[in-house]
This record gives sequence, C-alpha cells and structure tokens, in this order.
Amino acid sequence: MPIYEYQCQACGKDFERLFFAGDDEGRIACPHCGAKKCRRQMSAFSTSGDKSPFAGLADSSAGCGGSGFS
Repeated sequence: MPIYEYQCQACGKDFERLFFAGDDEGRIACPHCGAKKCRRQMSAFSTSGDKSPFAGLADSSAGCGGSGFS
C-alpha cells in the first residue's frame, strides 16, 4: 500500500494519500479545497547502510551551500 504525495493545482496545498488495491488515482480530490486537479509529487526516500550513493547529500557538515562531496 503506497503513500503518494500530491500538490493541489487550485490552492497549492500539499497532501498525502494512502492507496489500497483497486483505488482509482483519477478520483483524487484535495482535502483542503475539494479540487480534483492534483499532481503527484516526487517523494523523498530513505536508504540504509554506508554504501548508499546518496549518503553524502544529507551530510550536515557540508554547510548550507555545500554539496557534501569532497
């Protein structure tokens, strides 16, 4: 059961929706304003272990403008 993130094209609010087998994505409505023009957003994801190619991106020592790579 995936959880998708959406942004309402009418009011600009972000929201999440849990999908069950058989749910129709075309029937999504914004819980804030009720509009049906919603766009699925890219979701952040998590990885485990040191060998992740994305591990350096979350490095707080890189500072605000740093890339986290040496």
